Amino acid sequence: MSLLEEARDALPDAARDLRLNLQSVLADSTLSPAQRWGTAVAAAVASRNARLRDAVIAEARVEADPAAVDDGIAAAALMGMNNVYYRFRHLIGREVYSEKPARLRMNRIAKPAGPKVDFELFCLAVSAINGCETCLKSHEKVVLGGGLGEDQVHDAVRIAAVVHGAAVALDLASP
Repeated sequence: MSLLEEARDALPDAARDLRLNLQSVLADSTLSPAQRWGTAVAAAVASRNARLRDAVIAEARVEADPAAVDDGIAAAALMGMNNVYYRFRHLIGREVYSEKPARLRMNRIAKPAGPKVDFELFCLAVSAINGCETCLKSHEKVVLGGGLGEDQVHDAVRIAAVVHGAAVALDLASP
């Protein structure tokens, strides 16, 4: 039994829908295996449940290329910073903050290990988890402009939602 199957089986009965959803969103979809698993890795890292994170990364290393796994981890880390900063600027709504340069390094967005559009998709999924409207809109625009469609965006956000829900449920199940 894989670590991901073990984590899925550890979900409490109150989250039984998530057991099925976790299996279905990681099955075939409009996303390539690299996009699907990179998104899952990014979402699992961003959701901060060590058991689920380790299980998803282990499965992704079998199902996808190393660049997708590495980019998923990098996207979660980078969005952990950017989502806080840009959400602050958006929520405060004062022009003075929007005029100030961010001065935050974000070189990985320009030079990911895999395709740029995939990295942007991973960033979009994490931004959905973190609730940053500015980042969501920015990454969706780049993803659509990069040749992916609304179905791919939708599937990525579905993965993010289910992985995040599973992380919450696993936290509740832990002693």
